[in-house]
Amino acid sequence: MSTADDDVHLDAATDPLVLALDIGSTATRGGVHDASGRRVHGLQHKVPHAFTVAPDGTSVIDPDQVTAEVEQVIDAVTGDPRLGTRIAGVAMDTFAASLIAVDASGRALTPCLTYADSRCAAEVTALREELDEHAVQQRTGTRLHTSYHAPRLRWLAPTQPQATGWWSLGEYVWNRLIGQPLAGTSTVAWTGLLDRRTGEFDAELLTAAGLSADQLSPPRDLSEPVPAADSRWPALARAAWFPIITDGFASNIGAGATDATVLTAATATSGALRVLLDGPADPLPFGLWNYRVDGGRTLLGGAINDVGRAVSWAQSTLRLSPALADVLSAPPSAATPLVLPYLTGERAPGWIGGARATLTGVSAATDADTMFRGIVEGVAMTYARVADELHPAAPQVVEVAASGRVSNDQPEWLQVLADVLGRPVTHVTRHRATQRGTALLALDVLAPDAPRAPRATGTTYEARPEHVEHYAERRARFAEVYDTLVRA
Repeated sequence: MSTADDDVHLDAATDPLVLALDIGSTATRGGVHDASGRRVHGLQHKVPHAFTVAPDGTSVIDPDQVTAEVEQVIDAVTGDPRLGTRIAGVAMDTFAASLIAVDASGRALTPCLTYADSRCAAEVTALREELDEHAVQQRTGTRLHTSYHAPRLRWLAPTQPQATGWWSLGEYVWNRLIGQPLAGTSTVAWTGLLDRRTGEFDAELLTAAGLSADQLSPPRDLSEPVPAADSRWPALARAAWFPIITDGFASNIGAGATDATVLTAATATSGALRVLLDGPADPLPFGLWNYRVDGGRTLLGGAINDVGRAVSWAQSTLRLSPALADVLSAPPSAATPLVLPYLTGERAPGWIGGARATLTGVSAATDADTMFRGIVEGVAMTYARVADELHPAAPQVVEVAASGRVSNDQPEWLQVLADVLGRPVTHVTRHRATQRGTALLALDVLAPDAPRAPRATGTTYEARPEHVEHYAERRARFAEVYDTLVRA
């Protein structure tokens, strides 16, 4: 018998307990979960942060700042003396595709480059001339893009002669806390350097990046946690520490998308459409990625840089009315501006890192709310472009599950998404679904037979045929503008 996906008080929590940490684009979060995957009431903490960005494509964060945030979160959630040593595992996910140069002592020589840093765009162009990008993608599951290590290292490594290693943010934090930069398979796969079939580093890309495999952490399976030799936190004295995983993998698990029938629409600061497969997608559509996440499974999908970021930009820049729910619930209109919402570049399906937002159809009659509606529609149409590529490789999908901050804050937008996709969308209402997924992945190792609480869901938004037709026309216009202004 399963329990409801609600918070549980500590005295009713089922052992073993897990501390799940989540380093996202806007905050470091953490909380204790019980063996069913429920959050333990009161043992949650959040420390906000923001990326440092600049017009030249810079998008970075201070790794030592994030390490201090993780320490602050652990201090806050493990201070209850009633915990004793019930916490059996510590697991962490981070935003994917981060990069830090480190010296021989493991100290950072650079800020942490985030997935949105696009300053290596020229190196992407050069690599596309030198390598067969289709062949690279079929091996590694990734395109040549500013988010991945090969072009980034071509750009960054010459300026860092003291660098002896290149770590992700999670590896850096773990090394600072427990002396080991444990990188899970998914974290290494998101470098763009890992063969999705063999789990080995791709020799051609290492050569192109001017890199040797010993400068990178080897991928570790989640079934290989390690004990912390000297934990400064008494509550973690018996806890195993798990290799770092990516937020995309955790988000799917937390949303209940654990097989090839459920397509997850992640709607946080950035977003994605993803489906978990047994084995690699073969062949892999050119607009998508396919990351190896463990010894048998891969994650197929496409990422979108600007989802919550586009909504937040509109809310901070435009003079919006307080009735945004009504704005999003209104029928679509031909007077709504057509927006290509690439504030920080495009990932899937076009992979143009230097793309920037485009607005068309703006007139003197366009007010702030109408502009906001256009931005949200543009985000939905970006998801649909990924869905079009994904369908042939994952035809067994029967459900779209949407989770994340944007869907929780503005659930009415899911009706727009359903109409644009032309299929039902179910709202996964559990806040911090990514953090929940991180806990569940650790529990799969620590307590594989314990019953799990089912995910919490809300409304299922059905596609409305008359609106589907309207958006089909808008999507055709979107493609025309994209080909003219972005791909040109």
